[in-house]
Amino acid sequence: MTDRDPFAEGERAAREDIPAEANPYRDGSDEHALWAAGHEKVAGAIEARQSEGS
Repeated sequence: MTDRDPFAEGERAAREDIPAEANPYRDGSDEHALWAAGHEKVAGAIEARQSEGS
C-alpha cells in the first residue's frame, strides 16, 4: 500500500506549473495545508530564480 504524501504532491504540482488553486484536498484539512506548503516551497524557489535572472 502506498500512502499519499500531500506535501510532495504539492511540490510536484508547482514544478508542473499547476496553480495553487488546483489543490485537490478539502479546504481546512491537514492535507490541504501540507499540499499548499509543498506548492509554495517550490513555487517560491522558482519565482526567486526567475527574478534573479531578470
